[in-house]
Amino acid sequence: MPFRLEPERTFRHALEQAGDHQNSAKIGLWVCSGSPLVAEIMAGSGADWLLIDAEHSPNSLESVLAQLHAVHGYPVLPMVRLPWNDVVLIKQYLDLGAQNLLIPMVNDAEQARAAVAAVRYPPHGVRGVGSALARAARWNRIPDYLARADETISLAVQIETTEAVENVKDILAVDGVDAIFIGPSDLAASMGYLGQQEHPEVVAAVERCLAAAQEAGKPAGVNAFVEATARRYIDAGARFVLVGADVAILARSSEELAARFAQTAGNTADDGERPASY
Repeated sequence: MPFRLEPERTFRHALEQAGDHQNSAKIGLWVCSGSPLVAEIMAGSGADWLLIDAEHSPNSLESVLAQLHAVHGYPVLPMVRLPWNDVVLIKQYLDLGAQNLLIPMVNDAEQARAAVAAVRYPPHGVRGVGSALARAARWNRIPDYLARADETISLAVQIETTEAVENVKDILAVDGVDAIFIGPSDLAASMGYLGQQEHPEVVAAVERCLAAAQEAGKPAGVNAFVEATARRYIDAGARFVLVGADVAILARSSEELAARFAQTAGNTADDGERPASY
């Protein structure tokens, strides 16, 4: 007899169970390396959730699938950020079994509604039907998957431009948008403060979105690699926060370790010079 399976709980369900309590934010880490091995290491870190990035990282459908396999079984919730708000891409990532999606660069309610339609089957959406062929339904081993698909999916949209901030209340009002996620890097760039995520006007815009989400009764998350800023956003109502990335942790930690030993060895040739073998 074949196994009959139940879907995993979604990010939406986890946030609902946590409740809307101050300082109860889900702490997450980016997985940007494209490596299933690194993803598995991050999954065992104790973080609540991971963001597997297919927008700015060397990932494909195949490598995302491998990372979903790698983190499965760990007490961590994987979310996948897609490259774009595209109905075909959304269908493909859903079919391979990504249940928690983050859609980048959603600037208005119309774009948010398009994302919602892409994750839902007709008559409520436009998702193509291929569940018998797809890991999403475990090849029809999840009973009644087509009728239950909506409960297996969590959709967050990314607020990362001045236009999106202006439209944030309308975006939050879209039925089927489970959460918003604020990206201060692109938001800072769109405000004319490229590379200045800590600029007071950028921080104020983030907090404006957090307040709008609280008013709408929907969870909001944010990216914040500076600890004081992350804690400030948690105090302001952020329900889920990314506080680091695999590649950044590796880069900074390896630099710090190498620098410590270079100093103790009296090596001062650190002006960007490297041996010819590099």
